[in-house]
Amino acid sequence: MSAQVKKEEKNIFTVRQFNQWYGDHHALHNINMDIKEHSITALIGPSGCGKSTFLRNLNRMNDLIPSVKLEGSILYHDQELVNSEIDVSKLRKEVGMVFQKPNPFPMSIYDNIAYGPRTHGVRNRAKLDALVENSLRAAAIYDEVKDRIHTSALGLSGGQQQRLCIARALAVQPEVLLMDEPTSALDPISTGKIEELALELKEKYSIVIVTHNMQQALRISDYTAFFLLGDLVEFGPTDKIFSKPEDKRTEDYITGRFG
Repeated sequence: MSAQVKKEEKNIFTVRQFNQWYGDHHALHNINMDIKEHSITALIGPSGCGKSTFLRNLNRMNDLIPSVKLEGSILYHDQELVNSEIDVSKLRKEVGMVFQKPNPFPMSIYDNIAYGPRTHGVRNRAKLDALVENSLRAAAIYDEVKDRIHTSALGLSGGQQQRLCIARALAVQPEVLLMDEPTSALDPISTGKIEELALELKEKYSIVIVTHNMQQALRISDYTAFFLLGDLVEFGPTDKIFSKPEDKRTEDYITGRFG
């Protein structure tokens, strides 16, 4: 059973008539979606359907691709993200990202976590120590690494590295955590730990997760968006999407007829 949807949640992102092109390729078509605070929103759909492309617009990662053209509106709170002059480094501090493959920096566990706060001007050692410990605790990995915190992060297992990357994202005290298939490279036990962690983190953060794993979407998300060939086919409470989808294409996908 997926998590229960809470009443009267506020939008963290409001998406209206959003379109994206890579050169001449129209990648996302007229996307409309309300992403709620303190909830987990899962983006599902077959490979190449646009879900990761959409996710990267929520912290302007697509700015790094020169051929991208955008139309429409994505509001983060009341701030327009599309074609607007905003402080992108401030946005990425508030809207953190965890990628498919764990990507710890080739430095100590401590320095991985302290990297973001130092970049944003935190120099006080006691403050950094507290941020590192609190972030590792929040990512449910502190007890596993506390005795080796000054050794290389590259010595951790894949599952530990991914939780370290979540801790690193939390260290700059974001509001939102974007996760792009965070468990696809992990074994089932590590996957379970990340899922449990996501459920704990939504009390403090808003989470948007891209997943190929429909059972994962069903287990942890409050809302699910089904993308297909650049269209948002259906979006709503997870229980409803999985038990009573309104669109035949959604039903075909979640019952395994294609994908």
